[in-house]
Parts: sequence; C-alpha cells; structure tokens
Amino acid sequence: MASKDRILRQKEETRNNILEAACTIVKEEGWQGLSMRKIADKIEYTAPIIYEYFSNKEAILQQLTGQGFIKLTKELEKAKAKFEKPDEQLEAMWMAYWNFAFTDTEMYQLMFGVQMTCCSQRCPASEAPYNLFTAVIAEIMKNSNPSNDVIKQKYFTFFSVIHGLISINIINKSAVMESINNQILKDAIGGIIKSIQ
Repeated sequence: MASKDRILRQKEETRNNILEAACTIVKEEGWQGLSMRKIADKIEYTAPIIYEYFSNKEAILQQLTGQGFIKLTKELEKAKAKFEKPDEQLEAMWMAYWNFAFTDTEMYQLMFGVQMTCCSQRCPASEAPYNLFTAVIAEIMKNSNPSNDVIKQKYFTFFSVIHGLISINIINKSAVMESINNQILKDAIGGIIKSIQ
C-alpha cells in the first residue's frame, strides 16, 4: 500500500513539475516559445515521458487554463469577502480581476485568448468567476427583479469594458496609459454600477 501511495505521489509531482516548467518557459519566452521538447529539457526528462502525462501541448494548456480560473476565482472570493455591500463587493471583485490580469499576465492571456488561442471554452472552472459576478449583480439589481438575460447582459457590459482595457494594455504597453489606467478603470466600474442600481 505504501509503495502504491509513493508511486501516485511521484506521478503527481512529475505532473506538477511539467506544469511548473511550462509556466517558467512561458514567463521567459512567451506562449509561442512553449514546446514539449523545451518542457522535457527544463525538467531533464525525455519527451516521451512528458507524453505519458499529457497527450500534447494543448492538454497542458487546458490544464493550466483550469488552474488559472481556480486561482482567479479564489482572488474574486477574497475581494468579495472584504465588503458587505454588493456594490462595494462588485467593485472590489473587478479590481481583483484587473490585478490578476497584470500579476499573472501570461495566464490571463491563455485564459482569455489575448494574442493567442483561448482554452476556456472547454474548461469547467471558467464558469466560477462568471457565477460569482452575476450573483452580486443580481443582488444589486434585486429591486427591479431582473431576468437572467438582463443580469448576463450587465455582466458582459462590465467584462467588455474591463477585458478590453486589459487587452489594450497587454498588447500595447505605454507609460502614458499606465498612469491613467486605474482612474479609467474606476470610472468605468463606478459608472456601470450606478447604471444598474
């Protein structure tokens, strides 16, 4: 029994090492620099061993996407927990979303397809942030008894503005934009919140 547990632990450790190596390569070279061969070289394994754990690079990207959404969800939950009023929760959650995008830029690119192919369509964990945001939006709008379609529309209004601003900043880094980004972001979030109250 102990040797079976040890083998399972070793397999999990190798799997995690593969994912960590992929993240390190991406931070150094960008997503275009990621390959199964480079991952194998990084962890000093042969490429066939990598294929025992992940059938291809897409499988690694899919796994990393899931991990990214789990991490983002935790950040959103922490931000929400700091406030009691739904409008303050919503603002804090979008600020946490923004911070995640620039703290884990490579992960955000993968999760949302900024300058690369997006993997979130097949990722069950991608629903959790959406569900958190729409629950708070519904709470803010409860007096008007909104339909699910209206709540969804309001979510995508937020998402479009904030994701758009994030994407512009990831693609075209500019010191001028950096200095006004927080104010643009706060104005956008505040304006949308007022429109749904």
